[in-house]
Amino acid sequence: MKPMLMTPLALAALLGACAHSGADVNPILDGAPTAQFQSDLAACRGLARNQSQLDRQTMAAAALGAGIGGVLGEVDDEGDALEGAVVGALAGAAAGASEASETRKTIVLNCLRGRGHAVVN
Repeated sequence: MKPMLMTPLALAALLGACAHSGADVNPILDGAPTAQFQSDLAACRGLARNQSQLDRQTMAAAALGAGIGGVLGEVDDEGDALEGAVVGALAGAAAGASEASETRKTIVLNCLRGRGHAVVN
């Protein structure tokens, strides 16, 4: 398979694997859950899942990684710019996806707190 085709496929696989990560957090409560907790948890998870995985920050991180990787690949005697760009793009996208996952987790926890649940973490 050609390297130029592998980059978008690998990026899509990476982002697909993380599609709902963070939103499926199981929060720790300080005390017993109320009768409304499960309903609120489902609603808050739905809100978090609406946070796009492939947002501008993730794309910018992938582009920056590709640029840096391309330069480093060109400078390296044994590498080339294309290989460096591919590795850099994947590393940047992984970092962006990880940040999006943390954002989703924070959305769920803050949403539950906003609905009156004593969420510790």
